[in-house]
Amino acid sequence: MKTSCSQIPDVEKLYRRLGYRFSNPGMMLRAFRHASFVNEQAGQRLEDNERLEFLGDAVLDLAVSHLLMERYTDAEEGRLSKLRAVIVDEAGLHRVALELELGRYLQLGRGEEQSGGRGKPSILSGTVEALFGAVYLDGGFDNALEAARHLFEPLLENSVRKCLGQDFKSMLQEFTQREYRILPAYRLEEETGPAHARTFRVAVTIDGRGISTGEGKNKKEAEQKAAEEAFHRLTGGTGR
Repeated sequence: MKTSCSQIPDVEKLYRRLGYRFSNPGMMLRAFRHASFVNEQAGQRLEDNERLEFLGDAVLDLAVSHLLMERYTDAEEGRLSKLRAVIVDEAGLHRVALELELGRYLQLGRGEEQSGGRGKPSILSGTVEALFGAVYLDGGFDNALEAARHLFEPLLENSVRKCLGQDFKSMLQEFTQREYRILPAYRLEEETGPAHARTFRVAVTIDGRGISTGEGKNKKEAEQKAAEEAFHRLTGGTGR
């Protein structure tokens, strides 16, 4: 049983969402070919997507590492590793798969089809990896990197907040100690709103120079937001 790209629903939409057009569409089709499908096609000599999944896992690790290095120019290796793990875990890859609607393109065996395989996070996340393995083989790393930029950059900021959201004060302190040999200072500038719904605005200064401000429902939250903005400004890692 052979499948052509003309049989893939809305393949042009997939290309647009992926940010890449395959020179060899057969490579893309292989990325969607689950082992359960191949096992039912005796004599067809089809190759499933598991080898592409293996390759794509490494490609995505490198591509996302590159994007994180670009965005967070002063973050230490441990924090970058933690961020990458959050972005390319099963949950992160599953979100990308849903954005691409990869469930529509899968070739599954009858058993997987009947058990809801098109919606299984494990299958969909593996298909994302296989697809990036296919992009790499078809177009090289530069194209895989641009596809990763297209799909994963929206996840980066959310992942930072999830992974480091309560740690920007520490990151800022480490940076200012290393670069300026001085600690940042926080100053409460304003409290507004009724007693049950106060808003606090805090400013960050370094050696008396104002760097940024942040607002929150309490001083701790305002300080964290001010520290985050200051860290991005000082390191050039805004990503905005």
